[in-house]
Amino acid sequence: MSQSSAFHLLHPEIQRYLWAEQWEALRDVQEMAIPLILPGDRDVIVAASTASGKTEAAFLPALTHFLERPAPGLIIYISPLKALINDQFGRLERLCENLDIPVWPWHGDIGATSKQRFFKKPLGVLLITPESLEAMLCNRGTAVAGIFKSLSFLVIDELHAFIGTERGKQLQSLMHRIELVVGRIVPRIGLSATLGDLSSAACFLRPNGQAAIVDAPGTGSELQLVVKGFEEPIPQAGKQSGDSSSKTIAAHLYANLAGSSNLVFPNSRREVERYTYLLNELSEGAKRPREFWPHHGSLSKEIRTDTEAALKQKERPATAICTNTLELGIDIGAVKSVAQIGVPPSVASLRQRMGRSGRREGEPAILRAYVVENAIDAESDLPTRLRLDTIHAIAVVHLLIEKWFEPPIVNGAHMSTLIQQLLSAIAQYGGLQAAQAYSMLCAKGAPFDGISSAAFIELLRHLGQQDVLIQDGSGLLLHGPVGDKIVNHYSFYAAFTVDEEFRIIAGGKSLGTLPISQMLTVGQRILFGGRTWLVEEIDEAHKTIYVAPSKGGTPPLFNGSGGRVHTKIRQTMRALYRGQVEPRFLDATAQRFLNEGRATYAKHALDSALLVNQGSEWLLLTWLGDDANEAIACLLNAKGLRAQSGKLGVEIKRGSETTGEIAKLLAEIASQPLPTIDMLLADAKNMASQKWDGLLSPTLLRKSYASLHLNLDEAMEWLGIAFKLSSHSKPTM
Repeated sequence: MSQSSAFHLLHPEIQRYLWAEQWEALRDVQEMAIPLILPGDRDVIVAASTASGKTEAAFLPALTHFLERPAPGLIIYISPLKALINDQFGRLERLCENLDIPVWPWHGDIGATSKQRFFKKPLGVLLITPESLEAMLCNRGTAVAGIFKSLSFLVIDELHAFIGTERGKQLQSLMHRIELVVGRIVPRIGLSATLGDLSSAACFLRPNGQAAIVDAPGTGSELQLVVKGFEEPIPQAGKQSGDSSSKTIAAHLYANLAGSSNLVFPNSRREVERYTYLLNELSEGAKRPREFWPHHGSLSKEIRTDTEAALKQKERPATAICTNTLELGIDIGAVKSVAQIGVPPSVASLRQRMGRSGRREGEPAILRAYVVENAIDAESDLPTRLRLDTIHAIAVVHLLIEKWFEPPIVNGAHMSTLIQQLLSAIAQYGGLQAAQAYSMLCAKGAPFDGISSAAFIELLRHLGQQDVLIQDGSGLLLHGPVGDKIVNHYSFYAAFTVDEEFRIIAGGKSLGTLPISQMLTVGQRILFGGRTWLVEEIDEAHKTIYVAPSKGGTPPLFNGSGGRVHTKIRQTMRALYRGQVEPRFLDATAQRFLNEGRATYAKHALDSALLVNQGSEWLLLTWLGDDANEAIACLLNAKGLRAQSGKLGVEIKRGSETTGEIAKLLAEIASQPLPTIDMLLADAKNMASQKWDGLLSPTLLRKSYASLHLNLDEAMEWLGIAFKLSSHSKPTM
């Protein structure tokens, strides 16, 4: 430590702890972060790879600041996951026990006794989720000021998981409301392994975006990777598509992963169940101990904990087949490799997953990516012939190597969360004047500062019409009958929608839950938790399914977990088709898929095509991301066509229009002023996608939806270039 400049800034008790733990040196991220955080006078973003020591980079200086204060203080650590809180509690309790600083884990599984002890003396380190923090503000009313009066830091872990989401907007509002209560600015520390645009992340952390940035260099470990292709035969009558390739992929996984610890990421909970079952079936056939474990959000806490424990212990190999529940920073130790089945949800997601591998000194990070394409026959459509999923997956892997990933989205209106925060603030203060509420939530520097006073008045008026709010004689905003029911329901504190689900019970023990949309019948066999179960009884009134162990079965129909695709990915796909990018990480089958896709691309002259005849529809080839494509579809729909965003561009339902007429219409759209959002989305349906969208007026719902899903600037720029230069495009098929 003698060479360290930051070590000598730490409190002597913390120095002694590090010596006792035999730390040889501080890591780069800690050397950089400690002098910035220690004074406690600024916001700081700490961006570094997984397992780089970010938690200690925040807490070593924060605890030093804590110990050097004249009076004891409070540090709040906010996490997106209960499991991450439990994990960090173990790490921080060990550090804090010799410092005589209490550490308080706080979420739904923590008993009331521990929480009451915290309220009696709210000092130390509080580890909490946004939902529990919401409940504290909402229910503690005037006591909130006393609880947070000694607050010195807000530490936000996995910052990238919040940015651009309803939950993230809720978090911004909660931090702002806490500062209003204590009457001062509280330094915010954001921790993340995946941040594409640090300036945007700084603006998310606080609207002025003045955070100090710690962008620590990566470990530089070698990356070994391969994209493997598998072809699914034309399905025969009575056989389910995907069975053949799933078994082949499982066999390849088993041959390469058995005997070591790994993570396998299929793209849905359904596929997690399928591959856990197939891999354990292979283990049983080889008479090996169990080493393949499932992990997804619908499994019970006990099953997920068993999987995490299996990964943490070093005596026996363990591989988790998981959804993004193991993307975030739960400490499961180092794994040998990561496998991705299907197209990764995003480059940022793949980067987060890869942070789990190559963490041991001298070991490479290993990625095996599996892509499946249907065999081509006379009936195959254009996406199949283009080998679209393969090209998409290659583009994501290529951008991972190039160290590009999606920038955070920070400009959404998030009016659904505004409704929640308005109701919560009214509960906190026992009522608010309209001007107070607007100043708290929507004024300059507040979390919803993009909302105009006129829009806020419209929101209040509409909520009043629905009995969500009432106003007393003095003008005080209070909960109406509907608002009371909303705020007093246990689900209120979450800003996002949680599907109602059935519990699955076996022998009196809960295995987890299934979405209520899951269709099941008595006597059916399903896979769950990586095992086979017979459905014995379905209690709809109590939303419970009783099962018993069995053999055989099919995976339950969980929803998938795909994300919105960025323009950079689609442009990279186009570069692959053009031959401008030559990947060196493909096996023979994946290379064949790439060659076949390129041949189709050339055969149909897609490099110069704008409108492609696909029989019942035109395909407008844009090579743009989903937000721009959806904007173009809305512009076309406003002109009387029927269009929607698709994987290759914008799909336009064919009518009597000729190619030339559609091209002329697109050129007209490009040359005219942008229509208002109300005109653009006048006939749009199914826009209520967020939790409280159903309480918005039609005008506010359109504005909120457009801010989150439409990139009109990019759409208009593309149309202006494409159809001023080429309004005579002809179909190529």
